[in-house]
Amino acid sequence: MPLTAFLRSLAGLLAISLCLTGLPVFGQLLANKQAYTHGDTLRGTITSERSWWDLAHYHLQIRVVPDDSTFSGRNTIQYRVLKSSQVMQIDLQQPMKLIRAEQDGQPLTVRSDGNAHFVTLTKPQRPGRTETITIEYGGKPRRARNAPWDGGVSWARDSTKSWFIATSCQGLGASVWWPCKDHMYDEPDSMLISVTVPEPYMDVSNGQLRRVVTNADQTLTYDWAVVNPINNYGVNVNIAKYVTWHETYQGESGPLLLSYYALPQNEAAARQQFQQAKTMLNVFENWFGPYPFYKDGYKLVQVPYLGMEHQSSVTYGNRFRNGYLGRDLSRTGWGLRWDFIIVHESGHEWFANNITYKDIADMWIHESFTAYSENLFTEALFGKNAGAQYVIGTRVGIRNDRPIIGDYNVNSEGSGDMYYKGANMLHMIRQGVGDDEKWRQILRGLNKSFYHQTVTTQQIETFLSKQTGLPLKPLFDQYLRDARVPVLEYKITADGVDYRFTNCRKAFTTPVRICLNDAGPRRVVTPSTNWQSLRQPNVKEVTVDADYYVLTKLVGM
Repeated sequence: MPLTAFLRSLAGLLAISLCLTGLPVFGQLLANKQAYTHGDTLRGTITSERSWWDLAHYHLQIRVVPDDSTFSGRNTIQYRVLKSSQVMQIDLQQPMKLIRAEQDGQPLTVRSDGNAHFVTLTKPQRPGRTETITIEYGGKPRRARNAPWDGGVSWARDSTKSWFIATSCQGLGASVWWPCKDHMYDEPDSMLISVTVPEPYMDVSNGQLRRVVTNADQTLTYDWAVVNPINNYGVNVNIAKYVTWHETYQGESGPLLLSYYALPQNEAAARQQFQQAKTMLNVFENWFGPYPFYKDGYKLVQVPYLGMEHQSSVTYGNRFRNGYLGRDLSRTGWGLRWDFIIVHESGHEWFANNITYKDIADMWIHESFTAYSENLFTEALFGKNAGAQYVIGTRVGIRNDRPIIGDYNVNSEGSGDMYYKGANMLHMIRQGVGDDEKWRQILRGLNKSFYHQTVTTQQIETFLSKQTGLPLKPLFDQYLRDARVPVLEYKITADGVDYRFTNCRKAFTTPVRICLNDAGPRRVVTPSTNWQSLRQPNVKEVTVDADYYVLTKLVGM
């Protein structure tokens, strides 16, 4: 996760410690309080200098010089004018420098405010017209400190001492290494990425390789064409002395080109491990619908960090082992039966790259559904019980430190619980649907209805509520907007049991399946925060089915 998210998580852990020592109020304030800066607002808001123009196309040209760790080049931005305005916001983070802006060959005035650069256009911007602006830039981009969570550019060496370079920038922002409209609400319809590297290195970026140009200065330029909309952080550059091989997957939308890139010394291991990609595609096309980027292909690219969901260019650094660096995040054993990075990061092609959040506060749309995809993958290979065991097992990593949805308009993501608490929320919704085929069609419908779109939480909530036919608002409010886990309190009575939800929002209610006594009857009840009664003789214990992420507590009789 990005550094800011790490610090907030650290505050959350400190808050727990303070609660244990008798200082819960201070701890809660420490965990929840977040100071935002002017820069956060410029980064996270759809400013007036952004809203008047709509991205159409980027042509990003970049020269990478490993020996001095520099990036330089230009970005030619084609855009549609939505309404008249003369000032455009372009983002480029320090220490990178915006050297020059021009339109129709004429230089433009630029006023910088931190990492936001406001370009004054002299040509009248008329609604309905398509215009172009060129931004020249250069410098030494921020080095990744702990990619991909605290990203930038990773300048590594492989085992032969050759350069092994990669970009990663979710949360931090693509403007850490190239100038762009760095807000997730707007995506270009297409993109050309031209990367110049020293011979004999290869660059692997997004989309399809159109050509390789041999230059007179002993460099090579790789032109990669993306013909689908692409989000900013999904753009990537990967540079090494790669070997590559290809195959074709016969998918729902026809033949899909699969391309693999690995270091020569890891080719044998990669050829074996990367075979899981076809299984992944088969499972996810079944559950989510056709792979969203057939024209751009699918790539797995070895990189010097763990991995990331770069669109059509999924990066991989899981050491060619199953699990998450050889560990099972669910502690059930099922997570060691498949490669976490191949499955999880590729799952993001549907939930992150196809369906993309408008604001990072809604990052759960990416991570909850993709974490849930791990469950579905396990189920497809090993059965429904295995899938359920996996997603239930991942609760061990839930912290319940703060809400899953972050703060809007300041580039702030929510709790890391967006992964497995969010996945367990979706698992609960599936129980409510009670029809696996209907649930599958709902997930496919999401990807069809919001195909290549940026979306909000409200859009996803509305879709799921309508398609399931269930009153899901209380569930979403509790699990996305509140850090607490609901507790089903119950007390034994002479003729049965009384029960209610506590440790939750006042309006919270959701159906749960309960068991009376250890091997007694199971039934679905719909508790609220008010006491309800269930008549059943000889009740001694009430448990909630493990498929529901709620706790239970026996109170005074």
